Amino acid sequence: MSWTRRLLVVLAALAVALLAAPAAQAHEERPVTLPDGTGSVPVYRSGEPDLLVCKSDRADFERRTSGFPQGLRDRNLKLFDRCLKSGYRHLQQAVDAVDRPGMNIAILPGLYEEEPSLPKPVGECARLKAPNSKLGYQILSYAQQAQCPHNQNLVAILGKKNLQIEGTGAERTDVVVDAKYQKLNAIRADGSDGVYFKNFTAQRTTFNSLYVLAQDGFVIDSVLTRWNDEYGFLTFASDHGLYKNCESYGNGDSGIYPGSASNINDAYGYDVPRYSIEITGCRSHHNMVGYSGTAGDSVYVHDNEFDHNMGGASMDSAFPGHPGLPQNHARFERNLIHDNNADYYPYVADGTCAKPPVDRGYEDGVVCPQISMPPGSGIITAGGNWNLYENNWIYGQERAAFFLTAVPAFIRGENALSKQADTSHHNRYAGNRLGTDKAGNSRPNRTDVWWDGQGDGNCWQSDTGPSSPRALPTCGSERGAVSGRTDRLVGEPVKLAQLLVCADYNVQARRLPAGCDWYGARGIERIEVQLALAVAVVLALVGGVLWWRRLRGSGFATAVTVLGLIGLGLDVAGSTMGAASSYVPALALLLTGVWWTGIGLVLRGKRPWLGWTTVVLGALTLLDAVDKAVFMIPWIPLSPAWVRGLLGVIWVVWAVVAAARHGERAAAGEQAVAGEQGAPTAGRATDAVAAPAPARGPAQAPTPDPEGDAS
Repeated sequence: MSWTRRLLVVLAALAVALLAAPAAQAHEERPVTLPDGTGSVPVYRSGEPDLLVCKSDRADFERRTSGFPQGLRDRNLKLFDRCLKSGYRHLQQAVDAVDRPGMNIAILPGLYEEEPSLPKPVGECARLKAPNSKLGYQILSYAQQAQCPHNQNLVAILGKKNLQIEGTGAERTDVVVDAKYQKLNAIRADGSDGVYFKNFTAQRTTFNSLYVLAQDGFVIDSVLTRWNDEYGFLTFASDHGLYKNCESYGNGDSGIYPGSASNINDAYGYDVPRYSIEITGCRSHHNMVGYSGTAGDSVYVHDNEFDHNMGGASMDSAFPGHPGLPQNHARFERNLIHDNNADYYPYVADGTCAKPPVDRGYEDGVVCPQISMPPGSGIITAGGNWNLYENNWIYGQERAAFFLTAVPAFIRGENALSKQADTSHHNRYAGNRLGTDKAGNSRPNRTDVWWDGQGDGNCWQSDTGPSSPRALPTCGSERGAVSGRTDRLVGEPVKLAQLLVCADYNVQARRLPAGCDWYGARGIERIEVQLALAVAVVLALVGGVLWWRRLRGSGFATAVTVLGLIGLGLDVAGSTMGAASSYVPALALLLTGVWWTGIGLVLRGKRPWLGWTTVVLGALTLLDAVDKAVFMIPWIPLSPAWVRGLLGVIWVVWAVVAAARHGERAAAGEQAVAGEQGAPTAGRATDAVAAPAPARGPAQAPTPDPEGDAS
């Protein structure tokens, strides 16, 4: 890396450090290592179960099975009779009885509250020494989980290999494992390679319904999870995994979370040997987000539906302590991602989410969002690389179909300068059906793309609609082919400011950032509108005074100043419209650039340094308009907006000084300006340019010129 690029990386990191979200801890776990990859995806076994779990109330059981198809009902009645004789009344009892790999547990229809697991820990289990997470629970080691399995888990599956657990009902809701908001996890499978879950429901926890940790091989098949503070399904630091035909809703974070999936493709481009986890045939809805994955690496997500969440899907590199960062190599294909416009933040604002979980009303549709995120988004990528988003249907999003932003490495705890700009790169968005449902009906997204501009090798399909920026690098027919490829070290300044403000969210403290439209700010309340208005007011005042004091004798300067004022007004108007108004800000930049260029040309005769600086500022503004609306300028490390903003601050101070000067030299300067425009000079109606300087007696000296003759 050259010294100039290294310097830019440092500057970019510092800029983002000022604007980045404070590091949060969505999921904290003991240190784990990723599997060695020698396992395999387990295969369903259809034989007779080795162990049975049922309740003892025959009348209740017969009522639950009365509507089953006859063959399935007969099988369940036969298993029930066997279970009464040699089975177990609680799932944990059957798990504890597993004494060899490859056993099958069948759970018969019923409600399983696992009463022996519910009491609070006593004795040594109440005095375990372990660090506390930021959410208050202890981060226990595997040994401590084995010692006290029910401190946090309703059902704990620890070290059981190739275990299959299957509900025998007609629907997955016929078998329900209910934690009653008294445990972090309803079912925890930890170090149990080859586990297979099928056909049941897990619900009502203070963290996860179904938690799979540090496993090489698992299947989640036709399982429903719901009504949890955090996640429905959470699989972490695992490989050879398969989710299929699952469903999740009512979760404060995501329905499906394949966090820290095995990082097997980090050294590859788009073409990879295999994926670590596959997710297919699932539906995740009415959550904060349908799918999420910090370090969701090498996950293949296809033929699913993510709908009516706040966000459809999200992957990120924003939380430390997750193996496999930065996130890379997710692949999304043929998914339905639509109508993710729910707004659950009011439940935080009105105090609903401050109540105990049992009193919040999760079963009635309440969701308590755990982190900050932009509602109305289809797929959010916050710091990810080499992700493929192809052939999905994405429609009906009130914010954006695709939302892409970088996350500097220090957020995840890595401080090396060479890593600070290592996301988001080589994300490909191609062949998606945007704004149209599968039946061909028009269901437009408000914006198809919201991108902060940072990264190398990102590309989008050519048929994107309203986008910010409007000009996007386009994908070629071959993966890796990009037209208009860019390589920016840091995102757009206004967008970074917006992300900074919006990130200051805390569900526990009931803190919803003012100024962010994610949480309901509208109009002048929004930070981007406030910034645009502040800049417009300052530039209008400074530019107006400069024109009045130095340029009003020039018709050309007057005309371009009027254009500049119109441009400033359009910039404010565009900021109120959001990303869908991508051409309005570009037009505003065009007019503002014409203004600066024009007055710079007028000023350069008497004040060449200020004049030429103003011309350069105008040229940068015009370049920024081209960058945002015509094509993104390739191979520059910073957007023109950064240089324009820094130079604009200098110009404002300089223009104020120039406009504030008095005396003979000021009048002479005005005459010179008028002369350049063809106005009368000495002896010819000079008062048409400016009022004559007051007469001075012999003792009066000229007013000193602080800029000198070279100004």
